[in-house]
Amino acid sequence: MKDYLIKATAFQGTVRAYAIQSTETVEEARRRHDTWATASAALGRTITISTMMGAMLKGQDKLTVKLEGDGPVGPIVADANAKGEVRGYITNPHVDFDLNNKGKLDVARAVGTTGNLSVVKDLGLKEHFTGQVPIVSGEVSEDFTYYFANSEQVPSAVGAGVLVNPDHTILAAGGFILQVMPGATDETIELIEKKIASIPPISTLIREGNTPQQILMLLFGDENVKIHESLPVQFHCSCSKDRIKNAIQSLGDEEIDLMIEEDQGAEATCHFCNEQYRLNIDELRELKKA
Repeated sequence: MKDYLIKATAFQGTVRAYAIQSTETVEEARRRHDTWATASAALGRTITISTMMGAMLKGQDKLTVKLEGDGPVGPIVADANAKGEVRGYITNPHVDFDLNNKGKLDVARAVGTTGNLSVVKDLGLKEHFTGQVPIVSGEVSEDFTYYFANSEQVPSAVGAGVLVNPDHTILAAGGFILQVMPGATDETIELIEKKIASIPPISTLIREGNTPQQILMLLFGDENVKIHESLPVQFHCSCSKDRIKNAIQSLGDEEIDLMIEEDQGAEATCHFCNEQYRLNIDELRELKKA
């Protein structure tokens, strides 16, 4: 099944909900960056949540998430837009540990428990919206929950999980974001809290074949959920050889001459997707002429 997310409301519109299956998307990120298991979980959770946050935007709006803790994986960065497209990278992909005392991948140890989570939204305005909060646990989902409550003042519950196969490929990945709107009753909030605490981990539900719709049904009950939109999601990078050419051209003739004389060409790698671009001497000379 292809990855997708759904947008929904529940309890007469007093709760806004997003749920996503992101297994293939996270696997594509793992493949491109050659991440090891714990790093895959940290990057996968970040990408999964960022994709849902991107789906909250409209039109050509986009956002950039940066999770920068004091753990060995270093900064994690993800870009997402309103079309369900996401890309991301982790600074140190070759990080893995033994399972933690709960029998799960030790993401908090990899990310670190001190640092910041920042979100920059490009909404097509002159100034970008920027929100930043300290990391509260390094488990990623809890850090985004804290971000929504403190930076956007929207009480939210965020869940994301990644299961990794013994060969480091991704077995299952997915997540949800639930946001309480004005008018929600204490009974509704209490019910949701109990449901979140009682259901299996989100990655387990995805592995067992549950769809995003079924996950929301488990959280809210059949009669409470109203699905508004389904959106395909994928790992997608906007880099291209033409963009690399434009960047090199902007360096000026002197720098291009050095590439020709000393390096016999030029090579660039995109941080987000790890795609490599090479320009030979003839291509560099054409850039000078242009």
